[in-house]
Amino acid sequence: MENVTYSGVGGIFCPDYFLFSGFCGHKRCEIFSSPGSVMAVSGGVLVFWIVLTLLLGRVYCSSVCPLGIFQDGIIWVSKRWNKKKKYGYRPARNVVRWLVVGGIGIAFLFGFTFVLSLFDPYSAYGRMVTDIFRPLYLVGNNGLAWLFTKFGNYTFYYVHVTILSTFAFLIALLTLGGVGILAWRSGRTYCNTICPVGTVLGFLSKYSLFKLRIDTAKCNGCGLCALKCKSSCIDSKKHRIDYSRCVDCFDCIGNCRQRAIAFSPLKKGKPVENVVKVTDESKRRFLVTAFATALVVPKAMAQEKVGAFVRHKAYKREYPISPPGAVSTEHLLKHCTACHLCIAKCPSHVLKPAFMEYGLGGMMQPKMYFDDGFCNFDCTVCSEVCPNGAILPLTKEKKHVTQVGRVVFLVENCIVNTDETSCGACSEHCPTQAVTMVPYKNGLTIPQVNPEICVGCGGCEYVCPVRPFRAIHIEGNPVQVEARRFKETEKKEVQIDDFGF
Repeated sequence: MENVTYSGVGGIFCPDYFLFSGFCGHKRCEIFSSPGSVMAVSGGVLVFWIVLTLLLGRVYCSSVCPLGIFQDGIIWVSKRWNKKKKYGYRPARNVVRWLVVGGIGIAFLFGFTFVLSLFDPYSAYGRMVTDIFRPLYLVGNNGLAWLFTKFGNYTFYYVHVTILSTFAFLIALLTLGGVGILAWRSGRTYCNTICPVGTVLGFLSKYSLFKLRIDTAKCNGCGLCALKCKSSCIDSKKHRIDYSRCVDCFDCIGNCRQRAIAFSPLKKGKPVENVVKVTDESKRRFLVTAFATALVVPKAMAQEKVGAFVRHKAYKREYPISPPGAVSTEHLLKHCTACHLCIAKCPSHVLKPAFMEYGLGGMMQPKMYFDDGFCNFDCTVCSEVCPNGAILPLTKEKKHVTQVGRVVFLVENCIVNTDETSCGACSEHCPTQAVTMVPYKNGLTIPQVNPEICVGCGGCEYVCPVRPFRAIHIEGNPVQVEARRFKETEKKEVQIDDFGF
């Protein structure tokens, strides 16, 4: 297989990315290794789509954008459901369109990238696939596994189905409901009124060379093109097309019986009667409603003994743990669009959508969470699939010394101290020997940590048997640094009588 590298914003040259929002299994779908290369390629892709839009119009929205193609599927089903369904011309809501773009731009300038990720079509589609469609697919798989097993056929096998984050699931569900309802009722309204990418490309498409043009000599004013237009941008009575909303789906050409519509450049010397100057015909005002989210911070519990019961000491993580290769929290917030591609592809299920850990501006962005697994020492999947340069590519050798966090040990919680029983699970699962066992008392050994050689993989935190508050944690690094390289030493076998589970 040839070594092809797909790169750019949103994996722009990878055909599987468009269909499955990153569920392509190609290890060759990697972005370049340096931040400068990522910026250069992303800039080149941006110029490419600007030039293509100025040449052919909004072909991106009709042929490339996964959310747009998803809406076309809903529109197709809607038409099949109600064969008498018609759209007709509706004036553009330009005030709403530009207020959305302006509001997103202001929020982005103030660091609230979460607002941008909410409306970004790739990110919205990625969240829908990751948080809704994928769990449904796994539920269906388990149903088939149950059915086939009854007949002694083991083609399908059970898999564990989890919702990564309730907040992310609700956001994805609201996005699916909003986009789906708009597409079902009125076609491409989301693309032409809410989507910031559609608004910007629509502005450029007014000046494109090739456009859909109505030949007034052939047109009999039947209005069939306007009734079939999913963007509601054709005014058949005035023979006008609102090019800022036209997505170049060409449904009007296929339905015109007079063949009066053609996709062609402007001919010199021929008057153009169908070019429309987009004016603000809508008198509606755009109302912006803000809501405040209250975050309940659990109170720290001091350790105390009541009879044989031990109340463990809670540990509050000061900094969230960002994925290896994210460079820093600031870098992640600046580049991440919360597409959830890294979350969907993480084989250890360590990455989860953040809520308020990064602050209001970093909602839905990936953070490491060690309740369901730990980061594999040799795994670099998240850095390979990130389409926006938020997580830079890492080799295995570089990953081995990238410190995303440091180990913290709470001796007050350790069962060696509280229950006087042997454990050593954290030491056994540490790949860098940042956690080792040292003599304690009564022949027992207790963990000793060396944060300088810890890479923050979370293996120790994941396996710690202490509940509800673990005895060992990973504290995130706001800026990822290079860990001090460790020397392999021969591990002494630890006799374990009871793990305390």
